[in-house]
Parts: sequence; structure tokens; C-alpha cells
Amino acid sequence: MISPSEISFLPNSPGCYMFFDETGTVIYVGKAKDLKKRVSSYFQKTTQDIKTRTLVNKIKSIDFVLTKNEVEAFLLENNLIKKYYPYFNLDLKDSRRYAYLHFTDDKIPILEVARIRNKTGEYFGPFVSGMVRKTIMDSLSWHFKIFTYKPSIKVKKTIDVEDYNKKVNQVKKILKGNTDELIDELTESMKLASKNNNFEYALTLRNQIEAIKTLKEKQNVEFSKKVDAHVINYEISAGEVHLLLFNIRNGVVEEKQEFVFSEKEDFLEEFLLQFYDSVEVPEEIILPIELSDALVEYLSNKSKKKIKIIVPKIGEKKEVLDFVAKNITATFFAGSERVTELKKALNLEKLPRVIECFDISHLAGTNTVASMSNFKDGFPDKSNYRKFKIKANANSDDLLAMEEVLRRRYSGSLSKTMKKPDLIVIDGGPTQLAVSAKVLEDLKLSIPIVSLAKQFEEIYFPNNNTPLRLDKKNKGLLLLQAVRDETHRFGNAYRKVLKRKEVFGK
Repeated sequence: MISPSEISFLPNSPGCYMFFDETGTVIYVGKAKDLKKRVSSYFQKTTQDIKTRTLVNKIKSIDFVLTKNEVEAFLLENNLIKKYYPYFNLDLKDSRRYAYLHFTDDKIPILEVARIRNKTGEYFGPFVSGMVRKTIMDSLSWHFKIFTYKPSIKVKKTIDVEDYNKKVNQVKKILKGNTDELIDELTESMKLASKNNNFEYALTLRNQIEAIKTLKEKQNVEFSKKVDAHVINYEISAGEVHLLLFNIRNGVVEEKQEFVFSEKEDFLEEFLLQFYDSVEVPEEIILPIELSDALVEYLSNKSKKKIKIIVPKIGEKKEVLDFVAKNITATFFAGSERVTELKKALNLEKLPRVIECFDISHLAGTNTVASMSNFKDGFPDKSNYRKFKIKANANSDDLLAMEEVLRRRYSGSLSKTMKKPDLIVIDGGPTQLAVSAKVLEDLKLSIPIVSLAKQFEEIYFPNNNTPLRLDKKNKGLLLLQAVRDETHRFGNAYRKVLKRKEVFGK
């Protein structure tokens, strides 16, 4: 182990290096073709991002391990990261959500979710989206009567094993993407059943065909060549990498996965190294930039087959890469555009990245509740939604209820556990706004606050009875409407729950 002042003694050889802080904790693991040159670069650059500067300031000692070549360095780096989980390395815990659908090799196979491939049987996936995986699993088990749990001995005796395994094979075809072939087979069987007046069986087959077609429609972009591939693109904004990965299975885009992490040198290679530690490497990886030969060799060795890295300039795959880039804008920056437009429309000093909106809901003066929605960067942040059962005897007095909920949010326990928003929106007109602004004044809070009156979609400001009317296509107004409508929906749902409890006692 050496100190940062002894970097000149490092060898010009491939290997891995580890940075330690003053407590002896590993805070970063990296790999290099030339250890001396790579480690020295951290202490020579003057144009580093904030995170890298923070890392360098914390380095108190350095250790290294020599390897035979750069490919071996990739392998060692991956093992060291998994061993130490260094603070300054990329954290891709989200990738653990990836899972497979697994058919056991029992006499009566069971379809189950598997996080790791450690059993005998047949695996399908991985599925990027848990929601898509559940939809597919539920649909297949329902329409094809496939077990997702181990049947009891009593149930097993009633099963026609040959017929059941025929259905299992049909489901396997669907999971492999051979849907057209199966639809043709089932259509012929349905026609035959109908011809023989076996209408109940024909209806079952029709429902199976419709289920397959519905699942097929989820695959929205098709390659002419049926390949398994990952398409990865990214955009860097404000020191952060916004990366999207599209999973292509049997030539169709199945689902996407999104990642955001700090920009740093070699961020893409580090991302790929960690990502493919827990996910099977596909036949092709389509990227906007080339990878080092060492990383390509490492990925090929890991998958036990030669991996194609494609950086398309024209043609079908370039179109798909551009398609992912468009999705990056829609996924990460559409909300930012609306937030920027709202700042401009309301003449705010800072971007309203976090918006909280309040609404009062009751039924003929009973079950009065308040709801609060929270939007972050133009999108709902449901983890920060809150609902309030009004304690005061407000009956149908919305103003009294609004005063109570604002005091509870900004002076009660929530004020200590939740950050204050950049903008408060009140569902209502100037009267509701005046009461709300008075609460903030009493609490000595200087948070911008407006109200949105639904009849003409007018925006009111404190101490100003002249409303602002924006063009109905204004993105800032559309954001305010989305915030208001979501708060209204959330409050009505809560009020209905309370009413149901009142009527049925549960």
C-alpha cells in the first residue's frame, strides 16, 4: 500500500487499483491498462467533476493488484467491487430487479419467477420490467391453465399429464417468441372444434389466441433479423448520465430500463461491467460509441460466445439507437421542459422542481379529507403523497379545512421529515389562496404559492385579484392541471375509503 505522494512508484502494467479513505475503507475500485498513468491522472487533472474532486480529496492510501492483461483486470475489478461495494463506484442495485420466468422440470412443470438461474428446467428472459413479467405470467397461467405453484396430491390425481404438458409446450413457444406459429396452430384447432360443435372448447382456444395477440402487441418495435440484443444510449446533463437500455428479444423491443448516475471518466465501461454481472449478455450490444477490445473480450468470455458490439451509422439499427435517444428525452427531460415553462409563466426565481398541491374533498359536508400530491421534476412522486383526515369540525367549510392541513404539513411533524417544496398549488380561487397564503405568513415561510381555479383554468397570486390566463397548450399550465387533477383523484379515493368503512365497518 502506498500514499498518493508515491504514485511515481506504481508500475506501467495492467491491473486494478483501490483507493482508501482515512478509516481504511475502500472508497473506489478501478482497473487500468497502465496503472501508473491511470492513477496519476486523478491527481493531475484540473477539470474534474465535483464527485471526482470529492473522491480525490478523500484518498489517503492506494493499493493495487497486477494482472496478466486488461481482460483479467476487468474480471478482478468486478470481483473487488462486489466484495467491497465502494461508495464512489456506480451503484446498480436496480439491476437486481431483473428476473426470469422458469419452468421446472417436474412431471407437472410449474411456471415461476426466478431471480437467479440455479435450478434445472428452462428459463425465459430476463424480463426488464416486473410489471410486464407479471402481466405475461398471469395471462399465460390463466388462459393456458398453467400452475404457478405446486399442486396438492389430490389435485395432481385429476390432471391429464399429457394434455398439461402440451399446454406447457405452447406457453414455451410464446415465451420464445414463436407466437405466429402457435396462433396458426390454435386457429386451426378452433375451426375444427367449432365444426364439430364443440363450442366451449372453441371459445377457450379463441381466448388463448386473443391473449397471445395482446402479449404480442406489447412488442412495439421489430427488427427484420430475429436477434437478441441490448440497445443502449445516454445523454449527459448537469453532470449526470441519463441512460436507457432497451431489451430486444427475438427481434422485438420488449421493455426498457432506466439509470441515472454521476458522470465520470469511463462511466459506460463501468456501467456495462456491473450491469452484465447480474444479467445475461445478449448476442449483440448496440451502442453510440466503441468499447475497448479488452471489455469486448471480457464480455465474450463471460457469455461463452463471441459478442457483437455494434455502433451503427446508418440503417435499421441506427434508427433504433435514435429511437432510444428520443425515449431518453421523453423519459428524463419531458418533465423538465414543463417545469421550465412553468417557471417562466409564473415568473418564479427558481425552478419549481418540487411542487405540492392541496385539495379538500367531502360528501355533503361529511367525511372531509385533504389530499396532497407531490410532483418532482414534472412527474408524480407518489412516495411523497399525503392524505389527511380533517380533525376540526369543518363540515363543508373548505377554508377551515385548508387552513388546518397547511398548518399540519408545514409546522407539524411532516415539516421535520419532508423537504419543503419549491411551489405550493391550491385547488381553488382567490379566497382559498388568501387563507393559504395567510398560513404561510403566520409560519414565516416564503414559499411561492398560487391557486388554480378550474372553471376557466385561471391562476391566482397572493394579494392580486387579477388572474393569469395561459394558452391552453402552454406546457406550464398543463403541468399545473396534471398536479391539480392528481390531487383531486387521490383525495376522492381516500374519501371513498372512509365512507366505505363508515357504511360497512371495514
